[in-house]
Amino acid sequence: MNESIKAIKQEVEKVVIGKERVIEQALTAIIAGGHILLEDKPGVGKTTLALAFSKAMGLEFNRVQFTPDVVPTDITGFSMYNKQTGSFEYVKGAAMCNFLLADEINRTSSKTQAALLEVMQEGKMTVDGESHKVPEPFIVMATQNPIGTAGTQMLPEAQLDRFMIQLSMGYPDTEAQKAILRDRKRVDPMTKIEEVLTDSELVIMQRAAKEIYVDEKILTYITELVEKTREHKFVKLGVSPRGALAIMAMAQAAAYVNGMEYVIPQFVAENFEALCRHRLILDGKAQLSNITKEEILREILDSTKAPVLESNK
Repeated sequence: MNESIKAIKQEVEKVVIGKERVIEQALTAIIAGGHILLEDKPGVGKTTLALAFSKAMGLEFNRVQFTPDVVPTDITGFSMYNKQTGSFEYVKGAAMCNFLLADEINRTSSKTQAALLEVMQEGKMTVDGESHKVPEPFIVMATQNPIGTAGTQMLPEAQLDRFMIQLSMGYPDTEAQKAILRDRKRVDPMTKIEEVLTDSELVIMQRAAKEIYVDEKILTYITELVEKTREHKFVKLGVSPRGALAIMAMAQAAAYVNGMEYVIPQFVAENFEALCRHRLILDGKAQLSNITKEEILREILDSTKAPVLESNK
């Protein structure tokens, strides 16, 4: 693991305590150039995680608290007439930044959620027929409360598929909870986070991760895994081709984070559940049988033989 990666993790761990695996997966997704969906109970540190990453990496940060009255132009921006110039000028929306925190995204309207689709996939927004490109790097970290919580609604499949990975923070354990209470008695630890990376350095890291070598056997392994999700008897909608690309990109980023020049099967397997959970739609038989997405994904992973690369022999 290179020094920059270590430094980012150390800074984030100043405020997000006892969640090393979540931090590592989120950082790996950022290096992979992906967007992150955090689903969990309120108050467990989802917003804190986003703020910590943006500060440690020196990124221009915007936050939108999604409520029913947030409209698409709040995200994309709008055109305003300038009397002095006699022309319309573009007024930036919240998404015109490096790091957008979409807080409680499942509490707003479908139209506003859809406003994020183009910018998440294409890195640009179209306003009154004109395209406006977001700066590099561009990361969306969205939080959502569990479905069934007051005021929530399910995100459409097309939007869920735009997120590279879905993570859950969970409650801290006993020691982590005590450490949180101790650290916040007098001062907000967020003020202690130092910038250890610049936006341009992050772009270089993201481009380097894309150059990590992926063996043909790894491509076959990923293909077998995603095809099994599509063919499973309890699955109505399996992992899309976009999802398969996300698995590969995440594995490349994991190799980069771990200081390796090529992808090994472990980097595919260890993130498979987080990459695919939000992409599966189960049928009625699964619900009647009390089968969960996690159980299906673990079954698929266990039943698929990982390849042996020449360098691993």
